[in-house]
Amino acid sequence: MKKYKALTVIGAGVLAMSLTACGSDKGSTSTASPAAGASTAPAATAKAENVTITFQNIYPDPTDPKNGMLKKIVADYQTKNPNIKIELDSLNTDQQKLKLKTQAASKEVPDITIVNPAAQMQPFVDAGLFAPLNDMVEQNGLKDTFQSGILDFYSFNKNIYALPDGNNIGVIYYNKDLFKQAGIAEIPKTFEEMVADVKILKSKGIQPMAIGEKDSWTGSFLFMNVLLRTNGGPGFLQAVVDGKKTFADPAFTDAVSSFEDLIQAGAFQEGATSFDYNAGENLFKTGKAAMYYMGSWATGGIETSSVNGKVGVFQFPTVKGKGNPDEFMLAPGSAFAISANSKHLKETKDFLNYFMLNFPKEAFAVKGAVGLAQKVDGDFKAAGYSDMAMDVLALFKKVKGGDLAFDNTMNPGTAQGHLTSIQNLFVQKVDPATVAKEHQTAYDTNKKK
Repeated sequence: MKKYKALTVIGAGVLAMSLTACGSDKGSTSTASPAAGASTAPAATAKAENVTITFQNIYPDPTDPKNGMLKKIVADYQTKNPNIKIELDSLNTDQQKLKLKTQAASKEVPDITIVNPAAQMQPFVDAGLFAPLNDMVEQNGLKDTFQSGILDFYSFNKNIYALPDGNNIGVIYYNKDLFKQAGIAEIPKTFEEMVADVKILKSKGIQPMAIGEKDSWTGSFLFMNVLLRTNGGPGFLQAVVDGKKTFADPAFTDAVSSFEDLIQAGAFQEGATSFDYNAGENLFKTGKAAMYYMGSWATGGIETSSVNGKVGVFQFPTVKGKGNPDEFMLAPGSAFAISANSKHLKETKDFLNYFMLNFPKEAFAVKGAVGLAQKVDGDFKAAGYSDMAMDVLALFKKVKGGDLAFDNTMNPGTAQGHLTSIQNLFVQKVDPATVAKEHQTAYDTNKKK
């Protein structure tokens, strides 16, 4: 598990994001574009072996610009390499996690799969299921396309085992028209004001917030931003690991109490735990909810939806007077890993190299380049990115550190206990001391001796 000092690395990486591309930065060091058109696989010949590569991914939503981008890169590669067939297995996040867990148990990991950083991917690496990618990232200058420090979250024992699609921060998107309809003139500056706004929106018949809590990480991500504030800054989970704090600490119980205030105020849609990530997000993207807390990766999908032009964004506010809004939930993204047992390891590495070289250019073209893990060579404003997207990009400049998600920090057993406990809060109100005890029990049961 990475220590929290690694947060300074990702903080620097976030700050060094593609913001240099927000203007016409002719001095960009990106090497993604020059190499993007080049096929990295050998030219097909009549004798070339027919190869099928299974590509598990988490871009199933046709309204997400990354879905079309994925298919375009795959189609271009197959055109240049007719003996290669890329078979897509597109799943939502929780479906993919569950499927990979089953596949890993039987050592039948697909050629390319999706994994999350740090603590989430370590068990797969320890089991020898992923192939080191050190050689592949050196091909065609691929390594240099990534932001400084970001690959550290996917590296163990000096080997890189996965390549991330994003480097994001948690933000709150809001529908300006719905705020105006409810008579709310300003964005909330405190969490308590946000809860009050929820009650106002509710009283006007407007759904205050949307969430896809069937995929339990969504509620956890929001809760962890509350904890980041009540703790007065980052590092609560690391303090638990270091034996300096327990989950009974007031920072944690205060976070639970405030989080429940939001839920009990009626912030989320009825049956929130039956809405998966895409369904929850689509409530906001179709104008049926006033606010949506999510990683900045959601920007592209919102920008290409029916609410484009009506959406603003703001930082997560202080909670009970604590915390710094310039400290964010940091989200080094999901990442592409290759099975160590792939029957076509060379061809799979060649394809993934091509895919990642083209990723920044194609994501930029479909307005999905906010929050990438790679440098972007382009002028966002000139390319027609919305004011909302530009505001999100501006927030990256304000990052002064933050925390990683719970399940990227704690071992899988503890993380599952946490996810279940927080998800339950959407169903019923629970005493914060009980929630703390559930977490402490999960931690004590699963921590390494």
